[in-house]
Amino acid sequence: MHWQVTQLGWRPVQGKPMTEASDRTIALDDDTVTALRAHRKAQAAERLAAGEAWVDCGFVFTDEMGRPLHPQVSGQFYVLAFDVGLPSVCLHDLRHGAASRMLAAGVDVKIVQETLGHVSSTFTRDTYTSVYPELAKTAAESTAALVTTAARNGQAGRLINLQTKTGDNVST
Repeated sequence: MHWQVTQLGWRPVQGKPMTEASDRTIALDDDTVTALRAHRKAQAAERLAAGEAWVDCGFVFTDEMGRPLHPQVSGQFYVLAFDVGLPSVCLHDLRHGAASRMLAAGVDVKIVQETLGHVSSTFTRDTYTSVYPELAKTAAESTAALVTTAARNGQAGRLINLQTKTGDNVST
């Protein structure tokens, strides 16, 4: 999609992207491409069923008549998630979650930034990422293992690395 959709009330208004970074191509995995192809096929069937009443807005996700989805869809998603026992999240929360999961999977922050269409990676890191408890635990265990290993090898003193005001490193 080459245009950003902004909601004014309940009517979508097409406009240019907020920034140059917002206008981007996003790489997709094979499973997502397969799902989108299936969705496109289903949407083509809806188009045939609607006939002349079909509104060709060019959006990937539309209602059964081709019109842009009403903003209420986010509220409906929230209720559906709750009804099936998932945490109650809004659609935009999925964007934050995707960014956090990409970074947790080791994806470079620059790629995450560009995928989300952000101008800076600092904004991506500060706004769109979370520290997952399992990763924090892994970091704590890794640090503890480093200390334990050094102590076993008689090198515990080398773990303390102080930097003086002049920038000199002093190991004890």
